[in-house]
Amino acid sequence: MSEPRKILVTSALPYANGSIHLGHMLEYIQTDMWVRFQKHRGNQCIYVCADDAHGSAIMLRAEKEGITPEQLIANVQAEHSADFAEFLVDFDNFHSTHSEENRELSSQIYLKLRDAGHIAQRSITQYFDPEKKMFLADRFIKGTCPKCGTEDQYGDNCEKCGATYAPTDLKDPKSAISGATPVLKDSQHFFFKLPDFQEMLQAWTRSGTLQDAVANKIAEWLDAGLQQWDISRDAPYFGFEIPGEPGKYFYVWLDAPIGYMASFKNLCARRPDLDFDAFWAKDSTAELYHFIGKDIVNFHALFWPAMLEGAGLRKPTGINVHGYLTVNGQKMSKSRGTFVKARTYLDHLSPEYLRYYYAAKLGRGVDDLDLNLEDFVQKVNSDLVGKVVNIASRCAGFIQKGNAGVLVAGNAAPELTDAFLAAAPSIADAYEARDFARAMREIMGLADRANAWIADKAPWSLNKQEGKHDEVQAICALGINLFRQLVIFLKPVLPLLAADAEAFLNVAPLTWNDHATLLSNHQLNEFKPLMTRIDPVKVQAMTDASKEDLTASATDTGETAPAGNGELVKEPLSPEIEFDAFAAVDLRVALILKAEHVEGADKLLRLTLDIGDEQRNVFSGIKSAYPDPSKLNGRLTMMIANLKPRKMKFGISEGMVMAAGPGGEEIYLLSPDSGAKPGQRIK
Repeated sequence: MSEPRKILVTSALPYANGSIHLGHMLEYIQTDMWVRFQKHRGNQCIYVCADDAHGSAIMLRAEKEGITPEQLIANVQAEHSADFAEFLVDFDNFHSTHSEENRELSSQIYLKLRDAGHIAQRSITQYFDPEKKMFLADRFIKGTCPKCGTEDQYGDNCEKCGATYAPTDLKDPKSAISGATPVLKDSQHFFFKLPDFQEMLQAWTRSGTLQDAVANKIAEWLDAGLQQWDISRDAPYFGFEIPGEPGKYFYVWLDAPIGYMASFKNLCARRPDLDFDAFWAKDSTAELYHFIGKDIVNFHALFWPAMLEGAGLRKPTGINVHGYLTVNGQKMSKSRGTFVKARTYLDHLSPEYLRYYYAAKLGRGVDDLDLNLEDFVQKVNSDLVGKVVNIASRCAGFIQKGNAGVLVAGNAAPELTDAFLAAAPSIADAYEARDFARAMREIMGLADRANAWIADKAPWSLNKQEGKHDEVQAICALGINLFRQLVIFLKPVLPLLAADAEAFLNVAPLTWNDHATLLSNHQLNEFKPLMTRIDPVKVQAMTDASKEDLTASATDTGETAPAGNGELVKEPLSPEIEFDAFAAVDLRVALILKAEHVEGADKLLRLTLDIGDEQRNVFSGIKSAYPDPSKLNGRLTMMIANLKPRKMKFGISEGMVMAAGPGGEEIYLLSPDSGAKPGQRIK
């Protein structure tokens, strides 16, 4: 028998400025199932994670809430830990990047990189907020797009025309934090010489550590030529000060992956059986795997291995990349109630329902996963209740009443037990490859065979016949044993169901190798219902609660939709304005006489509006929400009538119609109450 493997596993670090939602949970559930499988097989598998607790967003949110950053991250960590625990994500350690272990390791790695000649310094010019006395990251600067003239765009790209640019290219820039006009200021920054590792990265990224699709994407960046990476930020900043450089801090993405090491080191201090160097030294024979979303591949497959190489440490064995979560075929939506917090889900539904559904959908690639809520209900009810649990509920009563709960010896269908035994290696291979969907298909195929055999034998009919007692007991004993086999195969996905089944079966915690044996002359405990069907009413209640909850959340905190890796990005509220400025806005009811496409424009519709005493021509970026513009004809909306006309590529826009929503298909023209007349002023 081979020696148990030594494996260290991490998931991407959740950002400590927002709640966990179902998009986040995709990654942590995926990782947890793989870790549980490894432990189930007898391997030493350690799963560590941490809250990502540094950066300007943390500092600014704490300031807004009137608490220290340390208080903020402690509050969020308590919330995150509770959500993960109730979703049965079993970390060996959940730590924080704002820790002494991370401070020490970040400093050590930086100094090794510096001493080896991999750190450069040079002066850069950035925008500086003269009121907040701080340099502004791109997302904290807003202004007019230099390409299309759209106002209120962020400092790195335009949401309207898609152009990318430097913050210094913005017209009329404003600080999104204070509203002040930023000034250009020079500052000395520190850079990691990523190009030093070009050759190593070209070989490492093609060595089997990445999925092919990910390696191909990385190759595009490598072929384009790597650039030095800015790893410093200026005070004020919440993070770790760079050794020997007062007022200079490590950029959050430098110390975040080192947080994996720090969390493991924190665990080693409490676990004398674990040796830090055995997992992180250059000559380590242990395995190291990172589970991440596809949007943060560059940090994990370029910067991180280069940092480790430069510091004389081992590189990951593999980086497992997954896609995004969609709900009902679309992006998670606050307005539709499909942007669901982990806590909201837990208030209504069992965590194991979602764990199984994710497992049934997760392949080993980087495709997005769709949580179709109707399919979710049907699949869980059909597979888990109608197939797996059904076997035990069909057979247990006959054994309890007919044989005092004792399983008889024997094997009523050797060909069936042989099929279950023969399927185990393939199911294990699917788990190992993270092809959970294939594993679930094969397991449910076995459940179908078991149910079909029991239905064919019909113990409920035999039990009514004279002299069939022993045959009924033999059929039901094998049924319970087949149920036990299925529970063994499903245990990494459904640990609660497994624990309840173990209590009913009256056995010690099941391991993978137990699938090779059958229970014989064995006393069962009383059977209790192991899982109930999902009530669609509860799913609807969850989405309804999400509409209320997340509307309030967005209003209270200014949070935007999540970044692809699940990070909740803090969008500062716009600066306050005086009432007189608001009162100067002339808001009028407008009748849409005609709405039409604009030739050559990807996002614009041309609206001809009647505002009572005149008609106006307005261009509006709502095409994605209204692909058939004729449906807007005859509709009342609201417009700002005294907005200065703006010359655009396609003509003059003489005002602005009012709409709301996060973008894409979710843009909603605002309409006045019925009875309003074109030209009426809205007060």
